Amino acid sequence: MGLPWSEVTTTFWIYAFIWLVAALAPLVHAWIKQTPMALGIGASLILTWLVQSILDWHVGFDLMRALGALLPAWALETSEMHRFITSAWLHANTFHVLGNTLVIILVGVPLEQRLGKGRFLAIYVIGILGGNIGWTLANWGSEIFCLGASGAAFGLLGCYLACWPRDEIEFPLILIRRWPVAWIALFKIALEIMQYPTATSNVAHLAHITGFIACYVLAKPIAKGGLVPIGTVDHGPSSKGGLEAQHMATKSRMRELSTDPWDGELTGPALRTMQRLREEGDELETRQAWLEQLSEQAHCPVCKAEIMTLEMNGITVLRCTVEKTHLEWP
Repeated sequence: MGLPWSEVTTTFWIYAFIWLVAALAPLVHAWIKQTPMALGIGASLILTWLVQSILDWHVGFDLMRALGALLPAWALETSEMHRFITSAWLHANTFHVLGNTLVIILVGVPLEQRLGKGRFLAIYVIGILGGNIGWTLANWGSEIFCLGASGAAFGLLGCYLACWPRDEIEFPLILIRRWPVAWIALFKIALEIMQYPTATSNVAHLAHITGFIACYVLAKPIAKGGLVPIGTVDHGPSSKGGLEAQHMATKSRMRELSTDPWDGELTGPALRTMQRLREEGDELETRQAWLEQLSEQAHCPVCKAEIMTLEMNGITVLRCTVEKTHLEWP
């Protein structure tokens, strides 16, 4: 049974706050330090499990499960709707949390390199909600707890299958080796679908399935405009490492140089710089250098004001110093 708020003592509130800090601290650290959010989530899951276990031993019952695990019977009560999220940071045992953490890190780190932090977090939350809402609807009125990050883990697989199915990532599928994402995702979801009708264990197979489906359906609208174009085939960012993958993702967003807003008006040094820019501007660093030189030699093609270089999401562009609508190129 869940623990009503009227029975939560001041001491219990303090314990819950400690658990919440353990959940949020690794996420905040990952965001500020620009380290992979998937690793931050993994650390968050481990820390909250440690706090949950210590409180269970200290209090004499699983306090955080009573306060935060999902209960379909309480699902529509406004004061209990936090359970749709908090349940994903609670686990039944050590094997449960370690299994989810392993999948989230192995799948999440390369997927995050494709999506970017913000979009990755959106997909992760959709996986949580998709899994918990599906399980709640199928078990309406039940007072059996549902907890764990499995819906989110399967959601990551659903997103990856929808957007970059030909990526290869390290994964313990039969053997620990590099496997195509499509093989991993289809094998895992097929296993869940086969087990669901006859399952007698306390594993929430339906939450896995609905988390997967929710992210698969919503993946492309969210991934559009992310770090790497949907459908890119380069064997996956994990084959290059995070920094190189980020570099390649930024390069993929560079615009063409074949046309320019001056339309033949450039002469002398500015024209020669433009020619060198087109010849050598396929790398981030050389493009930046030639654009900086061009900014000193050319003027805005609309108002003839000075122009400047500006970095936008890692890519250097030229902009008019008077009115940005006059010039923002390339």
